Amino acid sequence: MRINLPTWLTLFRVALLPVMVVVFYWQFPGHNITAAVVFLLAALTDWLDGYLARRMNLTSAFGAFLDPVADKLMVAVTLFLLVESHRGGWAGILMAVTAAVIVGREISVSALREWMAEIGMRAAVKVAFIGKLKTVMQMIALVVLIVQHEKSAEALRLYHIGEALLVVAGVLTIWSGLYYLRAAWPMLRGEPPRREPVNAPNDPV
Repeated sequence: MRINLPTWLTLFRVALLPVMVVVFYWQFPGHNITAAVVFLLAALTDWLDGYLARRMNLTSAFGAFLDPVADKLMVAVTLFLLVESHRGGWAGILMAVTAAVIVGREISVSALREWMAEIGMRAAVKVAFIGKLKTVMQMIALVVLIVQHEKSAEALRLYHIGEALLVVAGVLTIWSGLYYLRAAWPMLRGEPPRREPVNAPNDPV
């Protein structure tokens, strides 16, 4: 199997995850900003590998499998780090619930897509704007929360902005997931599939 450039970028994104974990917990000056930079670099490779695959026609079965796995790992690992660092209190509960919603939705939609692929209906879901908006809000929120996860007094306001953005991303996550459920619902009920695809959000993460 020959690995092309977009797939190498995806593998690089996966390799950045343990680096981010180590930097997140390693208490050196500016470690939180460094962890945020590592996360941003991983997010950049997410956009770049897709762009190169389309622009240079470098798609592959392995890359198509690995890319969504890398995206979900990146978000899930970051959420777990933030939840673990903010245990206790209402803020910790809010963070844990929002993280559970986002990760739970990703698992559910992945299972739904796999099932729809098995019955030959994966193309029944068409991409739209809300998924891109969800991803942008999620990425901005996670960067802010990584930078401010120590919650110093002077940075608390920015931290609350990150919390709010993550909650908004959680709401958009549920909303986008409902599109997939709507598209699959007739098949889940045993009805014949619709001829026209249901508009649904792009789900890059």
